[in-house]
Amino acid sequence: MPTKTVIITGVSGNLGRAVSKKFIEEGYKVIGTIRNKQEQKEYNEKDLEEVELDLLQEENCKKFVVEIITKHKVIDVAVLTAGGFAMGNIATTKTSDIFQQFQLNFETAYNIAHPVFLQMMKQGSGRIFLIGSRQGLDISKGKNALAYGFSKSLLFRLAELLNAEAKGKNVVVSVVVPSTIDTPQNRESMPDADYSTWVSPSQIADTIYFYSSEEGSAVREPVIKVYNNS
Repeated sequence: MPTKTVIITGVSGNLGRAVSKKFIEEGYKVIGTIRNKQEQKEYNEKDLEEVELDLLQEENCKKFVVEIITKHKVIDVAVLTAGGFAMGNIATTKTSDIFQQFQLNFETAYNIAHPVFLQMMKQGSGRIFLIGSRQGLDISKGKNALAYGFSKSLLFRLAELLNAEAKGKNVVVSVVVPSTIDTPQNRESMPDADYSTWVSPSQIADTIYFYSSEEGSAVREPVIKVYNNS
């Protein structure tokens, strides 16, 4: 049986590392994108291939996907974790702030999701996971992170459009919505929080893997909430 392949953007981040680890443990070949060589892992996983890629360069993203198809023939899963966060309410948010978050959270996802989706439609199967947010799911919760919430909300609309296009085929696009993720950065910025209510990167990774596995293949869930106890 051929080795399955998964693309993970932002593989050097907390969530990207956890997702990579889970899929490697399950026997996948992982192709992960990094922004530059400084982000490369200190260890060398035999089933992890890191590729330096600017996710804002649409043509380079297309070439990246074509190279994977040429080498591996099939793309089974794509998990698009790359993104960024910014605070700011309506009084302080400029158009440039919105555009920056649009690039970080939507454009980086679309530039990979677009060619991957077309390949999955051609091969007749595949799972794409976008990383949403509570602020994007319920825009009223994003009033103090307006640009961030707005940019994340577009991922839900993208998933709806792609799923409508894929109706009748075994191709599903899901938006994973985590609550506060338990990372060193979040602990540092919120030292008085109750970390036990947060969700760990490994819990999110396990959830994503389940929905991409044979066991979860019958579930066509467009929005996957991973909230733990928060």
